[in-house]
Amino acid sequence: MSESHQRITDIDDKGIDAGLALFDEDRVKQIIKHVINTEASPRLNAYLSTCVHCGLCSDSCHYYLSRDKDPSYSPAGKVKESLLALTQGRKITPEVLKKAAIVAYTRCNLCRRCALYCTLGVDIAYLISVVRRICFLCGVVPHYIQDTANSHSATFNQMWIKNDEWLDSLYWQEEEAREELPELTIPVEREGADVMYSVIGPEPKFRAQLIYQAAVIMEKAGINWTFPGTRGWDNSDMCMFTGDYDMMGRLKKAHFDTALRLKVDRIVMGECGHAFRSVFDTGNRYLGWKTPPVPVIHAVEFYHELLTENRITIRKKLATPVTFHDPCNIVRGRGLHEIARKVVRSCCDTFIEMTPNREHNFCCGAGGGVINCGPNFKKERVLGNRVKAQQLFDAKAKGAEIVITPCHNCHGGLEDLIHHYGIDMEIKFLSDILYETMEI
Repeated sequence: MSESHQRITDIDDKGIDAGLALFDEDRVKQIIKHVINTEASPRLNAYLSTCVHCGLCSDSCHYYLSRDKDPSYSPAGKVKESLLALTQGRKITPEVLKKAAIVAYTRCNLCRRCALYCTLGVDIAYLISVVRRICFLCGVVPHYIQDTANSHSATFNQMWIKNDEWLDSLYWQEEEAREELPELTIPVEREGADVMYSVIGPEPKFRAQLIYQAAVIMEKAGINWTFPGTRGWDNSDMCMFTGDYDMMGRLKKAHFDTALRLKVDRIVMGECGHAFRSVFDTGNRYLGWKTPPVPVIHAVEFYHELLTENRITIRKKLATPVTFHDPCNIVRGRGLHEIARKVVRSCCDTFIEMTPNREHNFCCGAGGGVINCGPNFKKERVLGNRVKAQQLFDAKAKGAEIVITPCHNCHGGLEDLIHHYGIDMEIKFLSDILYETMEI
């Protein structure tokens, strides 16, 4: 048996295995009954009863296409091996639960491309999320993503960053930026600002240049803005992906409570897809909010606004040919594909489209918490997205040297594909391009 097609139950993960060591079939059945009968939306039964097993969802899935159309990797096949295996009255064993957990957490990015092609609108991502909820309550979650969720619980950010470390990062970036713009400040806890800018945990930890760039963009655009100085600054949310909805709700409430305390007009979120999904969509619904208590826009919308209002000026367009990867959560989930292209074309001379593109684009393979499940599942992830690698190869063949994507997880997923498949391309955020080309 090849390593790339090893049996799911042969994959070791200390988080999953530790949970299975406490396996009790009666308890697991009680959890499943509770989730299905008490927590799950009525659409669960609607989806399961209306699916006609036509197979149209199969060719929409990057895992299925990349795995030589193995039916077990199709969206319907994954539902069969996870949700249906747990709910169709069969005997539930540790092997059944382990298989369901690995399928749900590591073989579906919740990208909703399959829902786009379903003639009945069945949302497979929702069905897989129900499985994750069951697995979380059973304590059967991949170690790495659960560790990140534990950080959220302890520190309200995903990187175990203490509050003084967060503030130190802001002051450090302010000092760096003042070498370029001596009058620049990074305001912290400014009450009544027009904008609260929020980022995800990896920015102060690994990508502090994005804080620098945001400060320069805000300064040159003349924006009255602020960073929060207390918890609520990190808008990311791995709890949404583990199935810990109670903690997800606490994270979202802290985020919005911070904005309300500062009396800001709106929240501008940095370039992250899953965080936007959590703040704008899933977290709100869990808290029972029809709309957020403070208006929220993604960085892509904000950049477009600054350009169209002439708040910033492009000094010289980037000459290097670029392509654009559409992040699932802000394109299929929010429809920002055309706005993003307007920003790219404003800053770049030569823009080469991937094929397919916009809402039809393939997922990066990292989203949905899959990349956060850790190194045990990395090979499965890169082998499961050869179709995305082919998109990059094709764009490269047409002349693209840079792939732009306004999402942290997309950066991680595309970087892994580029390294694994040997694609000679560079990855950049939209703020990288804006900063390089704007008048400073």
